[in-house]
Amino acid sequence: MKHILVIRLSAMGDVAMAATVLRIFSNQNPSVKITFLSKSFLQPLFTEIPNSTFHIANTNGKHKGVFGIYKLYQELKSLQIDAIADLHNVLRSKILKVFFFGLKKATLDKGRADKKALTRAENKEFKQLKPTHERYADVFRELGYKVDLSKTNFPKPKELTQHLKNLIRNKNPVKLIGIAPFAQYSTKTYPLDLMENVIFKLSEKQNYVVLLFGGGKEQVNILSAIENTFANVICIAGKITLAEELILISNLDCMLSMDSGNAHFSAMFGVKTITIWGNTHPFAGFYPFGQSLKNALIPDLKKFPKIPTSVYGNKKVDGYEDVMRSISPETVVHKILENL
Repeated sequence: MKHILVIRLSAMGDVAMAATVLRIFSNQNPSVKITFLSKSFLQPLFTEIPNSTFHIANTNGKHKGVFGIYKLYQELKSLQIDAIADLHNVLRSKILKVFFFGLKKATLDKGRADKKALTRAENKEFKQLKPTHERYADVFRELGYKVDLSKTNFPKPKELTQHLKNLIRNKNPVKLIGIAPFAQYSTKTYPLDLMENVIFKLSEKQNYVVLLFGGGKEQVNILSAIENTFANVICIAGKITLAEELILISNLDCMLSMDSGNAHFSAMFGVKTITIWGNTHPFAGFYPFGQSLKNALIPDLKKFPKIPTSVYGNKKVDGYEDVMRSISPETVVHKILENL
């Protein structure tokens, strides 16, 4: 059995995408053992991967800095690693690979030149770039393995714990809808007043229950207020662990998300996932795995031709603050009902 060290330290959505690829890789290469190196709170994303173990990288503690990375190397070298798949391609992973002198290594090609051409304002090359999932698979192909992402069986929904049943009030809705209304950047977040309109229209239907996902005190307060405003709406944010969140998401009939980690969580289980895009665009390669592009709701590109203005949504462009208002709540609700 060969043993591959796989590195992807952050961010949450990227690690979720890596987990999807690893599950497919492991099923197609059952003789290969995997050790996945990442941050501890992301470990629940890897429970569905056979022949795999999770190694914690404490980059803010004992593994911080060059000496910390050397300590990490000392921990890993006893595992008899045969090869390294670097799915991150950052300074930390590069330094760690140096310590593993002589091992076969393959590193993620981020396609920076293509992404720059896609996001520039002038002479934009507006075309679909290679999906990130395929870029991850390419790393394993470079190591000599076959990976066919078109051949996959999604994990079955996980059984709800009693805690989760209590949270959703033991309701047995005809349809269970998840909504994750936030993203890391404001340029990727659907305006709250429009999202409340979406939630209101869905809450009117007695056979639907809407579950609100988020994190952090501010988001929890906002979502709790929405829960108290509308019927058939339950705020999940701040009440469950990541492991419980994944169990709950696996049981959804549909997920509505921004261009954010929650979209990749639901896609991991083959849950129908509708995404709302702002200044970013699916062409950059971060579209949820296995989802139809028909489920991507994109602003009016005739009014806002500079989209995408960035890959991650971390750049603001004058006049593009309200691009998502060109996507009506009625359009969002129609797309959800269409998928249900």
